[in-house]
Amino acid sequence: VQLVESGPGLVQPSQTLSLTCIVSGGSITTNYYFWSWIRQPPGKGKEWMGAIAFSGDTYYSPSLKSRTSISRDTVRNQFTLQLSSVTPEDTAVYYCARGRDLEEVRAGVQLDWGRGTQVTVSS
Repeated sequence: VQLVESGPGLVQPSQTLSLTCIVSGGSITTNYYFWSWIRQPPGKGKEWMGAIAFSGDTYYSPSLKSRTSISRDTVRNQFTLQLSSVTPEDTAVYYCARGRDLEEVRAGVQLDWGRGTQVTVSS
């Protein structure tokens, strides 16, 4: 499975960040995978943001839940992250990934990773 992140590299403060993960080599509806978004701010560790399951159910980090939405397009075989009301603290490398178990993906254990895309929040 290959995952490729796509989206703007620069977002203005207070706007909504939108990224898409294009998946090839496997279907996002295949039992029983979880498709996650993870980010890594400069100088910090990776943070799991949320996931969408093979079933379409969504799961979010409590700290980001109020600002995060993950959706999918099963025809195009891709899933999308939207993060609202961004601030410079949301500047990070954003990754999409595939995992097998919800608790494992929450803990950062993934089977496959995209290469990541840099997003900078600045005016």
